[in-house]
Amino acid sequence: METTPPLLVLLLQGLLGLSMALSVHARWERTRTSPRELPARVRLRTASSAYQVEGNANKYGRGPCIWDTFLMHPGTTPDNATANVTVDEYHRYMDDVDNMVRVGFDAYRFSISWSRIFPSGVGKINKDGVDYYHRIIDYMLANKITPYVVLHHFDLPQVLQDQYNGWLSPRIVGDFEKFADFCFKTYGDRVKNWFTINEPRMMAAHGYADAFFAPARCTGCKVGGNSATEPYIAGHHLLLSHAAAVKTYRYTFQAQQKGKIGILLDFVWYEALTDSIEDGFAAHRARMFTLGWFLHPITYGHYPETMEKIVQGRLPNFTFEQSAMVKGSADYIGINHYTTYYASHYINDTEKSYRNDWNVKLSYSRNGVPIGKKAYSDWLYVVPWGIYKAVMWTKEKFNNPVIIIGENGVDQPGNETLPGALYDTFRIDYFEKYLHELKCALNDGANVIGYFAWSLLDTFEWRLGFTSKFGLVYVDRQTFTRYPKDSARWFRKVIKKED
Repeated sequence: METTPPLLVLLLQGLLGLSMALSVHARWERTRTSPRELPARVRLRTASSAYQVEGNANKYGRGPCIWDTFLMHPGTTPDNATANVTVDEYHRYMDDVDNMVRVGFDAYRFSISWSRIFPSGVGKINKDGVDYYHRIIDYMLANKITPYVVLHHFDLPQVLQDQYNGWLSPRIVGDFEKFADFCFKTYGDRVKNWFTINEPRMMAAHGYADAFFAPARCTGCKVGGNSATEPYIAGHHLLLSHAAAVKTYRYTFQAQQKGKIGILLDFVWYEALTDSIEDGFAAHRARMFTLGWFLHPITYGHYPETMEKIVQGRLPNFTFEQSAMVKGSADYIGINHYTTYYASHYINDTEKSYRNDWNVKLSYSRNGVPIGKKAYSDWLYVVPWGIYKAVMWTKEKFNNPVIIIGENGVDQPGNETLPGALYDTFRIDYFEKYLHELKCALNDGANVIGYFAWSLLDTFEWRLGFTSKFGLVYVDRQTFTRYPKDSARWFRKVIKKED
């Protein structure tokens, strides 16, 4: 159970943090251990999401989703890109699976488009969409690629947003449960690894607090919203939807299908900027307002006390039945980790909002020294030791859950062309160092069973459009020809040595 640390505990935590930092530094001074030394159970794999790769947004019976509507406004992406075509995996999934086979990946994490199955959110089923996922799953299995299926990755059917404001309404819980039930029933004979929702915090915070993501609601936004209350309401319904889907799977399908199910949570590591008590508290709050917001209820059945004390009546309550449903609702936890920031104590009382509730200022440097090399994205700095601390803190705070690294990767500029775009030594260096730190976490007792590199392809990257490229495979968007980068070849060598 999470409690606000007393002074002595916080001092001890500070000493532990210093010790951890020194040990991390010592490891890098001592050795650059190859990631091939990861235990055999931690397989290296790759990932994508439906909206970012499938394309064909207006074809084959698919209904619009909230991101289709969001991207209609000019300037939403730097290049005014949309995902109407993206990299056309809908038609070219065989090419992508073939590339996975060449690299040696044994699993692919992808998502199902809710509005491709149910164009109206509920009710009538779109056979073309259902058959598409049959085809990709069957082709993967024929090539010994294990499917890890995510039921929802940001792309809520627009009709549900129009009818009842989507995640702001309790109605969404029942509709998501029906969608999940259909997917379990239809694909569960072959899919044995499920995630319910990808990064619910990102949807709640950016969709309902700062309007950076669809449906772009916030205090003062044109479409309306309340940045002080709506993120917590949306987050609450996301949690309940996740738990309801897990309950359905466990009660109706799991015994027969013999699969597992979890959730994917984003987690930047927040390091205290200084050794002060105030900054120690700030880093603790940042972690609890992000990962803790969702993993604490899943572990303990209620929200973190840090959140409850600050947010108070704006934070929804679980009923006794809801708490029981949410608690323990994951066979494994997916952690999506990319980067690390410094956190310091700061109070912004200009207005109440999810982000101001943290009472935290984030920084990317300390005493003029950057926290790490900067990638293309403004938010992404290369800080390998952050994944070690993130995994170890999750282990200690949440009863050593089974962890899958659901996303980890780095981007480079989207304007790179052939052949230069294939020589991604910066990305190789990122993966090598992060996997080294992950191995150290495993050596120290973390229960990590899998790792998914983000991403297989250079895809549509949400608000960055095609100006950012995370892929191991370059895609010529004129011909859609796939070209593996040096990072794909690096993974092939590492995986071959593992085997």
